[in-house]
Amino acid sequence: MIQRPRGTADRLPDVAPAWRLVSETFQRQCELRGFAPISTPTIERTELFSRTTGDATDLAQKEMYSFQDRGGDSLTLRSEGTAPVVRAYVQNGLHNLPQPVKLYYVTSIFRYDRPQAGRYREHHQIGAEALGDPSPAVDAEVIDLLWSTYRALGIDDLRLELNSLGDPDTRPAYRQALVDYFTPLADRLDSESRERLTTNPLRILDAKNPAVADLSKGAPQSLDYLDEPALDHFEELKELLEALDISYTINHRLVRGLDYYNRTVFEFVPPDAGSQSTVGGGGRYDYLAEMIGASHVPGVGFGSGIERVLLNLERCGTTAGDSRTIGAYVAPLSDVAVAHAMRLARQLRQAGVAVECGFRATSPRSHLRRASRSQARLAILIGARELERGVVALKPLNGAAQVEVRHCDAVRRIQEILAGDP
Repeated sequence: MIQRPRGTADRLPDVAPAWRLVSETFQRQCELRGFAPISTPTIERTELFSRTTGDATDLAQKEMYSFQDRGGDSLTLRSEGTAPVVRAYVQNGLHNLPQPVKLYYVTSIFRYDRPQAGRYREHHQIGAEALGDPSPAVDAEVIDLLWSTYRALGIDDLRLELNSLGDPDTRPAYRQALVDYFTPLADRLDSESRERLTTNPLRILDAKNPAVADLSKGAPQSLDYLDEPALDHFEELKELLEALDISYTINHRLVRGLDYYNRTVFEFVPPDAGSQSTVGGGGRYDYLAEMIGASHVPGVGFGSGIERVLLNLERCGTTAGDSRTIGAYVAPLSDVAVAHAMRLARQLRQAGVAVECGFRATSPRSHLRRASRSQARLAILIGARELERGVVALKPLNGAAQVEVRHCDAVRRIQEILAGDP
């Protein structure tokens, strides 16, 4: 028996309502703020990700699904959502539109990672990007979009953690300060952090090893290395969040996992936060477009894993009802009635009624059991006697009396019954 690949999951019908709740709630929050949908290819040129995420990141070193196609091009399955949207913005001339261009997406992300709760090698994200405006007000709106989505879903106990990484011209000094701090402590770092000391010391702050995390508490803080414009940007963002009644906590260890971030970085975490508990996060990436060979395009955005959101829906006790509503069940009671039943079912669907239809002749009791399992409100019985008389039998499943109507009046009468008319 062929099994699904490790780190993937089948999305079965019983979880579809929760998935739909998340995506539709997010879409509604985006539309309220003027964000428009965008979709990018599942495959991109590998250099789109290798140039932007950073050579020393886990994503670039060991998590991308990359391959060479028959034409010799190196392609990669979408490993994160932001770089493809920036590429699409540049390639399709969206800079000619009024700025910022505000975009959202619901998409699949592929990463060769160790599977665990809420994390899969193919996972799914809701995400949004605002491109073309460096204002901290745009950062605030993007954070408010994600915060409002969680609140609308009933996940109202998440903590917003906030930090600023400054700009590229101040990053070297901060990087060197971290090297100077951690070098005397190298023998107390784990092997991964010792490697990061020479490749990407900021990522030591993000280490999940408790011993390393404890050492990081005394490390230099990025806020102390901001220049005046970056500091002003951060202070204004905090004021705007306070004006929006969005509480936050400054987390000096927050750096995010990709190298393209500058200035604002943020994450939403639950109260029982563990090492892999971030529900969603993002930040500003004003220099990402230049990394792929385009002109300067300021931007800010986020991604939030749907699987992680679903875990928090469950944690908060939020349930999603099945929005599928079957109005009627058409039951053929004889072989000759099957074609008539299917034709009536199609007429009802064309009139906007959701219908289940039996595919073979069987007893009324068997059909009624199936109608009950489908949660239909009305069973429509068609047998040889009904065909001879040109009628159908309508049996409400709430216990009301069965009635007969002429076949030519069936659609109208069924609509009336389902609408509640006597």
